[in-house]
Amino acid sequence: MASLNILAFGASRNIGYFAAVRLLEQGATITFLLRSPSVFDEDSTIQKYVQSGNARLVKGDAFNEADTRRAWNEAGIVDAVIFTIGTPPSSVSFSLTKGVVIKTPNLCTQCILNVLCTIPTYTNAPRPKFVVLSSGGVTPSGYKALPLLNKAIYTMLGSPSRDKAAMERVVAHCAGWAWVPKRDGEPNVELMGKGWMERAGLPAPGSLDVLVVRVALLTNGPCEADKGKGKGYRASEEELGGYTISRKDAAHFVFNVLTRRWDEFSKKRMNLAY
Repeated sequence: MASLNILAFGASRNIGYFAAVRLLEQGATITFLLRSPSVFDEDSTIQKYVQSGNARLVKGDAFNEADTRRAWNEAGIVDAVIFTIGTPPSSVSFSLTKGVVIKTPNLCTQCILNVLCTIPTYTNAPRPKFVVLSSGGVTPSGYKALPLLNKAIYTMLGSPSRDKAAMERVVAHCAGWAWVPKRDGEPNVELMGKGWMERAGLPAPGSLDVLVVRVALLTNGPCEADKGKGKGYRASEEELGGYTISRKDAAHFVFNVLTRRWDEFSKKRMNLAY
């Protein structure tokens, strides 16, 4: 496997982090955009790669377009982007009437717009591959396929789910995928911003090489795929109706796709569950 040069957004923890560690172990170079680079100060695994130059820590926030542009510039010619931004627990509250409420209701949507609108153009260099983390149940068809217990949980996750759906709307536009309101929903345009399709730098429809990974309810369990018992999880373009998937197994899938199976999964929306 040729060494990959990767730009990671939202990889300070969870799926992005676990995928990054696997990739670093295989010789990849990863540029992390981090609001607080100090998050890795006591992380001996990441520090080892910081010292070797394979891990580059850039201070910034993907919600700020200038910071995403700087991250691209620091990374150089990028082979792949891992986008696993999610709402931090500190930004979440709960309302009896509204369910889960996040301080920034368009966090994922605006961050993906910033990242996409600042992709640099290099002569004779292909545009990077994108892996974008989403969630099952954020579209009408996805919600319909959820197990009954998960439906109750996802009903409470109203604000984060709407953000993920709007993020997917942006990605679908750039990937050239048909967006069918009855199947995919119709996100509130305020989440993307009025006139978002005309935003400067946004990739033209059909030009984005992307995989969207829709995960089931996430757990902190082990990576079942590493135990040698088959694949450990299911991955399908069809709705799976599964209950859960561990963050480490989701990271295993991201790693596997980027290092071995991109041609199989590119330009697809894959559901992941046990």
